[in-house]
Amino acid sequence: MTAQNLLVELFVEELPPKALKKLGEAFAGVLAASLKAQGLAAGDAAVRPFASPRRLAVSVAAVADKAADRSVLQKLMPVSVALTADGQATPALLKKLASLGADASVLPQLQRAPDGKAEALFMDSLVPGVSLAEGLQKALDEAIAKLPIPKVMAYQLADGWTDVKFVRPAHRLVALHGADLIAVQALGLTSGRSTLGHRFESSMPVIEIAHADQYAEQLLSQGGVIASFDDRRAELLRQLAEAAAREGLTPIDDEALVDEVTALVERPNVLVCQFEPEFLAVPQECLILTMKANQKYFPLLDTRPGKEGKLTHKFLIVSNIRPADASAVIQGNERVVRPRLADAKFFFDQDRKKTLASRVPGLARVVYHGKLGTQGERAERVQAIGHAIVHQLSMATLPYTVDDEDHFKVLDSKVKEAALLAKTDLLTDMVGEFPELQGIMGGYYARHEGLRDGVAIAIEDHYKPRFAGDALPRNHTGTVLALADKLETLVGLFGIGQLPTGDKDPFALRRHALGVIRILIEKNLPLSLPDLVDAALAVFPEGMLGHATARADLLSFFDDRLTGQLREQGYSAQEVDAVIALRPSPWGDIPKRLTAVRAFAALPEAASLAAANKRVSNILKKIEGALPTEVQTALLVEPAEQALAAALAQVQPVADQRFELHDYTGSLSALAALKASVDAFFDGVMVNADDAALRANRQALLNQLHQAMNRVADLSRLAA
Repeated sequence: MTAQNLLVELFVEELPPKALKKLGEAFAGVLAASLKAQGLAAGDAAVRPFASPRRLAVSVAAVADKAADRSVLQKLMPVSVALTADGQATPALLKKLASLGADASVLPQLQRAPDGKAEALFMDSLVPGVSLAEGLQKALDEAIAKLPIPKVMAYQLADGWTDVKFVRPAHRLVALHGADLIAVQALGLTSGRSTLGHRFESSMPVIEIAHADQYAEQLLSQGGVIASFDDRRAELLRQLAEAAAREGLTPIDDEALVDEVTALVERPNVLVCQFEPEFLAVPQECLILTMKANQKYFPLLDTRPGKEGKLTHKFLIVSNIRPADASAVIQGNERVVRPRLADAKFFFDQDRKKTLASRVPGLARVVYHGKLGTQGERAERVQAIGHAIVHQLSMATLPYTVDDEDHFKVLDSKVKEAALLAKTDLLTDMVGEFPELQGIMGGYYARHEGLRDGVAIAIEDHYKPRFAGDALPRNHTGTVLALADKLETLVGLFGIGQLPTGDKDPFALRRHALGVIRILIEKNLPLSLPDLVDAALAVFPEGMLGHATARADLLSFFDDRLTGQLREQGYSAQEVDAVIALRPSPWGDIPKRLTAVRAFAALPEAASLAAANKRVSNILKKIEGALPTEVQTALLVEPAEQALAAALAQVQPVADQRFELHDYTGSLSALAALKASVDAFFDGVMVNADDAALRANRQALLNQLHQAMNRVADLSRLAA
């Protein structure tokens, strides 16, 4: 067997840019995995994917021209069917052996082995290894079949009769094992060694790949193509950084845009362009979005102190050609972007001619959901939920401090105003053109009208957090409004039975729930989630929400999202389970509790106390009726129970004091002193004594111990 590097390429028409990276990775991954599974490549063989606008390819290292023969133990049939009473082969066995190319002469080599409740005959046979041509054909078919194609295209082959379905029409197929051509077929094509380079800048009309190892080098030197997606992306980033540095600026950071542009060009050429500075009077989010979304340009941002992150009138384009004089390319792109920016300026100027308040009646004509009414009705519900949240904050046991000038009555009025206006920018021309700017444009228009700054910021921030890692609302009004908006969405859609299923979440309810969780925890709000859900349920008209279990389903949904969020932050399943089991409220101190549980689990006494706590929990669960709570000192007759009561009396006040100060780590650490007494108690005391008074007293002692140990978290969940 000869091992050489293998190269497979599908040359196609321009592939969808947003899908190219996944297509390249999937094509390479599936094909290589199939070769490895067939024994043609080692499990750790290096795999290098290639993906450019017009090709999908893969190089697999050290692929054999034939897989090694394999010894396979093959089940034939039950012994009772295969052999007669005197051990001779039955006709059924002989027929089976004949189908495998064997006869009765192999009978002595057959093996008996248990197979479930019966005994079966097995034959040890040598299976010839697959040839590379056969194995590659199977791998190629599998790779094409499993491509994550966003939309399939049907086209005809050159014969005019045969239809083929693929992501884009395929024109060439290359399959080389070292320098040797491997005969395979796919999509109506037969493999060869020729491919095409850059559509405009290839030095040769057809490139003949001499050797699998020379593929990338030949495409670059002869074809003007950087075949590797990663290499092309790295070159793009290098050129972007260099071009921006020459201007003393920095390119906007957008990984998705970098990936998309990498998929649009076969060899990037970054050039600097500019537009008229007067367009900078338009909010920079509008200009940035139109340049990125419509033109795939990279806006350049200021780096000067005090102006960091401000948009400048210069931007970078990525050309797919490298002319000696790039002035025509630069001027062409500057000419193309000008109408886009002019449209944005026009939208901005027109929108400011109407106030947000004047647009409120128009919300009554915008359907939010067929079963949940209009955006106008929704705005009223958000207002009511916001009012309820402000009331809960003002009545919270734990103090919630607002700014001096932001008394709860003032906060309530700001929330009411912001909730009424928050969705009005949906009726503006700018948001109609760029829906991604909803909220952001509302904030700009509110500031233009001179609305209270707190209201303008709240309108801008009420969608936050929009994605994982996004910033939270910046002020109290925005925080309340964001909570109210998300709760209205969640309660309304759960109320009509529109729950997420599997990977389908058309209303982004998971994102909304995670937003509520982050706001409650990171803002440390003294609010109860069940109370918030009840407040949101109360604002919907009777009969609108027909899903009977909406409340329970939504609270369970929140629990699942909270658990997942905490696990993603690095906490173990046991740590999260221990804290969440107590249903702590408010959620703001959950991180502190988790930190305390982790510190406690590292103590040498932790395992023993957790096991004892689990044992105590099981004992108390079996008690019928109310749990005894009062411990009578006179009934503590055993030295071990006296010692435990004394230790608990000494430790519990310390643990409780630290708990009240939210020093959860200190509270749990104090409990470590109970280990010896708890161990001695279970070693020397019979809890279920025959004497009813002694039994009740010991149960009361364990109940006190259980309450003392489980204020921060349910420590029994830490037991192995």
